[in-house]
Amino acid sequence: MPNPALEPTALLVNTSRAPLIESGALVAALKAGRPGWAAVDAYEEEPLLDTRYPLFAMSNVVFTPHIGCITRDEYEIQFSDVFDQILAYAAGKPINVVNPKAPEDTNLRC
Repeated sequence: MPNPALEPTALLVNTSRAPLIESGALVAALKAGRPGWAAVDAYEEEPLLDTRYPLFAMSNVVFTPHIGCITRDEYEIQFSDVFDQILAYAAGKPINVVNPKAPEDTNLRC
């Protein structure tokens, strides 16, 4: 059912989680013209391999893989943090440990 509060010029963007929008609701709303546009990078099934996925046939939808919200600066921050953690672990001084007792618990070892 289209949302009358959304104008035909509205753009709905979902870069979070697909279940935030009821299954089929976005297709129905777009077909009704409210909102007029959508941009998504979160899908009901991932990886999305079915070329018959209804949104794929719609010219008013933009798709990205589930990295649509990532920027170059964010990548640099994340990778820098990850490498710092790896180096600290290799030096025997792990950082940002969520559960410091986990390495000591023999039941948690692979």
